[in-house]
Amino acid sequence: MRGKGPLQLGDRRFSSRLILGTGKYPSETIMQQALEASGTELVTVAVRRVDLGARGKGSLLDFIDPARYTLLPNTAGCTTAGEAVRTARLAAEAGLSSMVKLEVIGDQRTLFPDVEGLLEATRILVKEGFTVLPYTSDDLVTARKLRDAGAAAIMPLGAPIGSGLGIQNRTNLRLLLEEILDLPVIVDAGVGTASDASIAMELGCDGVLMNTGIASASDPVRMARAMRLAVEAGRLAHEAGRIPKKAAGCASSPTDWMIE
Repeated sequence: MRGKGPLQLGDRRFSSRLILGTGKYPSETIMQQALEASGTELVTVAVRRVDLGARGKGSLLDFIDPARYTLLPNTAGCTTAGEAVRTARLAAEAGLSSMVKLEVIGDQRTLFPDVEGLLEATRILVKEGFTVLPYTSDDLVTARKLRDAGAAAIMPLGAPIGSGLGIQNRTNLRLLLEEILDLPVIVDAGVGTASDASIAMELGCDGVLMNTGIASASDPVRMARAMRLAVEAGRLAHEAGRIPKKAAGCASSPTDWMIE
């Protein structure tokens, strides 16, 4: 059984295995209510889309209680390793966190990661003492290289960012989970509804990160609660162990000592 106990990311531990983004909500108030309903403890913020100088003046950061939530700055919008490294440094200098969700986008239509740039930025930031959580493809070879580069978790996409398609390649995810045993594996991107989150957890993932699936739902607060329950249920099912699949029927009642 992988990942027993709380979710460990670097030197931080989290009871919740659901990580939420903060973009696209109809309002900051609804975002706050969704965070509450989700039970999350870790909230990601796009550094390039937040006015770090406006804290205390109605900034998005003013609506996230630092006593309740750990901020996870991300490098969304960065397309080169250099941009991502500078953005992570900016977040740390602004006092957000030295733990960073690292994104280096390689294709603007699909928002697939540029894995070469991702590896380069990971190596640089790890050497500088950052706890790096890289958003990556569901490719085992890249996952190995990120692990060897010092990443604190592997965060493969389930489907393109914001697509809501759910887990598109369970085989790749299984292969990754079978080999990456010493780091958390967190599905990042593509979750559209609660069953998608539950599938990821039933496969054995250590957590799920999502934004659009909740923020763009008709009722973000109810969807946040649904995602919370799905992550918890999927985790419990994984720990409990599903029964083997059979091609034929199997009677639910024991047949021993049956009266003839």
